[in-house]
Amino acid sequence: MNIHKSGFVNIVGNPNVGKSTLMNAMMGEKMSIITSKPQTTRHRIFGLLNEDDYQIIFSDSPGIIDTPQYGMQSSMNKFAFSSFEDADIVLFVTDIFEHYAGDEKIIQALKDCTVPKYLIINKSDLDKDNRITDLTMRWQNLIEFDKTFIISAEKQINTEMLLQQILENLPENPPYYPKDDLSDRSERFFTSEIIREQILKLYKQEIPYSCEVVITRFKEEEKNGEPMLMIYADIYVDRKSQKPILIGKGGTAIKKLGIEARQGIEAFFMKRVYLDLNIKIKENWRNDELMLRYFGYDN
Repeated sequence: MNIHKSGFVNIVGNPNVGKSTLMNAMMGEKMSIITSKPQTTRHRIFGLLNEDDYQIIFSDSPGIIDTPQYGMQSSMNKFAFSSFEDADIVLFVTDIFEHYAGDEKIIQALKDCTVPKYLIINKSDLDKDNRITDLTMRWQNLIEFDKTFIISAEKQINTEMLLQQILENLPENPPYYPKDDLSDRSERFFTSEIIREQILKLYKQEIPYSCEVVITRFKEEEKNGEPMLMIYADIYVDRKSQKPILIGKGGTAIKKLGIEARQGIEAFFMKRVYLDLNIKIKENWRNDELMLRYFGYDN
């Protein structure tokens, strides 16, 4: 009888340490959007790595925010801490630049964690001052991890070694999801995330954090004998003053956003795309319980 392994490998840590980059590296696919801005990931996303004899369910979650200022951020924290509840293996990601005092909530959650937990020190390729040895010793004195991995998720250094360790400790289970699925998320979700990724890249200051994207129509039609995705999206902002910034002088900013987002969606789905963007104002939506539920922030 052939053994089949399956389990949840949940990636946790602070914002901007490379959790999403690690998820994408392990999957070999772009599952999570990546930018240089913190709090890029807002939702918990499952990536399903399937082979005949195993299914690894990687979970990318938002970075933990110590002092949430909005209801949205509190919901993001719930997504992050829920990763400790259903994990078979926990990957705690930090990097060579991070410092922990030792009294953070995530530190206590890690100490209470009873499943195998691995310390992942990321961005090793940027270590110009040989700080990794001291970092490793400091973490070993703080928390007893089962294994430590020094990696570069971006350069995929030691990620294959990490994968092999995960497979060794993955429990014997049947697959939780169909083997031809790549994620638990819908096409609409990934489309909205690609648009939001471009907002994060193209706009500055508070604008990207004040935006939420909802796909109102996603339909494949035939145009000139070829399939084309007809996509209509609403971009919500939480102040009236933000709408003209998104549009830009003479519509230049929203036009650039549309071009960049359309190209990203076409690359993801490998189909031609028609994209229509509409901006809506919903003041203070980040603290509006009904709107947060509509945007999928209920946990």
